Amino acid sequence: MENVPVTHTIEIARLAQQLDKTFSGDAWYGPPLEAALSGITAEQAATSAVVGAHGIWEILLHLSAWEGAALHRLTSGYVSLPQEGDWPEISEPTETDWALAKEWVFMRHRELVECVANLPESRLDERLGQQRVLETGGGVTVAETIHGVIQHNVYHIGQIVILKKHFQN
Repeated sequence: MENVPVTHTIEIARLAQQLDKTFSGDAWYGPPLEAALSGITAEQAATSAVVGAHGIWEILLHLSAWEGAALHRLTSGYVSLPQEGDWPEISEPTETDWALAKEWVFMRHRELVECVANLPESRLDERLGQQRVLETGGGVTVAETIHGVIQHNVYHIGQIVILKKHFQN
């Protein structure tokens, strides 16, 4: 996403770039998701390191679910909870399934980044949903939705980084 076509506005390019940096690249806040997941095994990802808290794999699927919901609302204008649910269940905790889960998350992320990069600037102030609904994140503009996804990613990547420290000790 480093080279957004010149036909797109600077603001759209910045939003797409910042979104992309949450998963890979030089993120200002710290490690992007790609680095945060480095070295984590399926067993570690499936383990809840803190009683009552979500594990790394669950957080990863949660990130993907909400990026999918954002992609759906940007392409359809329809606001809803993620199709797979807020906190999707993890599959069998095998290394193969863990690799597939990561591959899926990054593929969905690339789709969202591409969608954002190709938005016309005129859509940034478009409201998605008629009223503000906290549960779905609806009732905000396209720009607020994209910023919200970036903030959501950063929040949960921070959780992953903290949980990863548990396995490094």
